[in-house]
Amino acid sequence: MSLPRPCEDFQKSLRLEHPPDMWPEGLKALWWKGRGNWYASRDIAQEINSDLGNWIHAYLHRKEGDDWNAGYWYQRAGRAFPKKSLEEDFQDLVLFVLDQ
Repeated sequence: MSLPRPCEDFQKSLRLEHPPDMWPEGLKALWWKGRGNWYASRDIAQEINSDLGNWIHAYLHRKEGDDWNAGYWYQRAGRAFPKKSLEEDFQDLVLFVLDQ
């Protein structure tokens, strides 16, 4: 399966049992979050040693309600703590990965 375009295709891919192996790790992490598996998403994000991995990690801590920890990871990602909704932040993450 190729990379999903546009974001709606990403949502449709959540019907699969696993993310496609050929997808980049960032997209896999977001896929697991989309499936409701916070731990699998975090485990992948922690292994992505880049601003993207830090951004995903930040989002996940924000999602769990740990704003202090999220703030730390947003700072490491070079991003301000978002004032937008969690849903908007998640969509921005997916679009960012798809545009790379």
